[in-house]
Amino acid sequence: MKRLRLLSATSAVAVASGALLASMVSPVSAAPAGALNTLRAAVTCTGPAWSATAIYTKDMVVTYAGHSWTAKWWTQNEIPGTTGEWGVWVDGGACGPTATTPPVTTPPTTTPPTTPPTTSGKKVIGYFTEWGIYGRNYQVKNIETSGSASKLTHIVYAFGNTTGGTCSIGDSYADYDKAYTAADSVDGVADTWDAGALRGNFNQLRKLKKLHPGLKVLWSFGGWTWSGGFTQAAANPTAFANSCYNLVKDPRWADVFDGIDIDWEYPNACGLQCDASGRAGYKNLISALRSRFGNSALVTSAITADGTSGGKIEAADYAGAAQYLDWLMPMTYDYNGAFNPTGPVGPHSPLTSFPGQTIAGFDSATAIAKLKSLGISSSKLLLGIGFYGRGWTGVTGTAAGSSATGAAPGTYEAGIEDYKVLKTRCPATGTVGGTAFAKCGSEWWSYDTPSTIAGKMTYAKQQGLGGSFFWELSGDTTNGELISAIKSGLS
Repeated sequence: MKRLRLLSATSAVAVASGALLASMVSPVSAAPAGALNTLRAAVTCTGPAWSATAIYTKDMVVTYAGHSWTAKWWTQNEIPGTTGEWGVWVDGGACGPTATTPPVTTPPTTTPPTTPPTTSGKKVIGYFTEWGIYGRNYQVKNIETSGSASKLTHIVYAFGNTTGGTCSIGDSYADYDKAYTAADSVDGVADTWDAGALRGNFNQLRKLKKLHPGLKVLWSFGGWTWSGGFTQAAANPTAFANSCYNLVKDPRWADVFDGIDIDWEYPNACGLQCDASGRAGYKNLISALRSRFGNSALVTSAITADGTSGGKIEAADYAGAAQYLDWLMPMTYDYNGAFNPTGPVGPHSPLTSFPGQTIAGFDSATAIAKLKSLGISSSKLLLGIGFYGRGWTGVTGTAAGSSATGAAPGTYEAGIEDYKVLKTRCPATGTVGGTAFAKCGSEWWSYDTPSTIAGKMTYAKQQGLGGSFFWELSGDTTNGELISAIKSGLS
């Protein structure tokens, strides 16, 4: 059963844009002592005092803590001197006698986040699909043999179901019953049929974690196909949270999972089904999960990357929920595809806008900027990468915006193919919107390559993002070309 997520372009019909809610920005904290010390000569500071609620764009100058600062790109509520080498602010030097008085930092007026922001290295997070062990024959052992395990910080196991508004098992045979032979097992030891013995993917993940003690695993619930139960869950979030805790912390596999991930497609909007739980439904559900799981467990979420005016990001209170989440994963892929069979063709994971873009702002950078504008810390946002391509057939033109006659053939589903296949079947012939495209015969495909991933990781570092995640492990080559590009690009 294929459960790739599709972002509905029809939901992105533009509406009048509202003003950004300044009250939703995160609390301001003082710059750390010593962060602003430089050996530069004093400069005349002509810029206005930095403000947490003001919006700044490229080359705008402000004064803060006795220094002059210049913005490298759009920003709001990112304190000068605290964003590091890849941050938005460039230090122009200490102010001379005419310096503007730095603003007084006021105490926070909102409740501080339940969990502290992550300060460790960049995250590299990959999805492992429970159904991939069947037709794809991608086992947990392949994460190890490909060299991917040593590059991952976290694995997201997809998916658990949301039946009846509760967390429930997706595929019991794949999850904890399938018996692995010694040849197929992570550690070369076959599963047993002893009473109470854990088998299946869960036991293989347990073995993988023993080989890599720092590796964390989250159990994701929902996805494109199984998000229908979230509407009922939102009606009683406490009951939902209790059901999830009891399942994730089941004594048979409690040591396997380090937390829970919620992939609700989409709160207060339409995916495969439509939800009308209201704008607060998502925040209330995430808050209940954090309360039940506590601060020691990870609580994360894959979310929409529709940053268009009137789009899905505006439908739910993602900023309100962010305080309870360790990080958010905007799904910055599936923007274009053969779910519109006659086109126009376009990159499914554009980083930026591009010629031929049919929906303004339907791209990764716009989504990230919108989420940051709501006050969500950049360190809590991860950039999504697809380890697959989307393609059409019957395409005569080479540029984005060309028409097509239908979906290109794919191994498991028309219009979709793994990177490991496309790299030789239809090699990239150019780039568009910061990602690659390929024209071979009448087929037109878009996908990421190691080269375009390097560019995206540079962007992620420049934006101060917390790292990157990808869908999904089986799409990579047997030696992990794409995950290697993510890892090295974030280093």
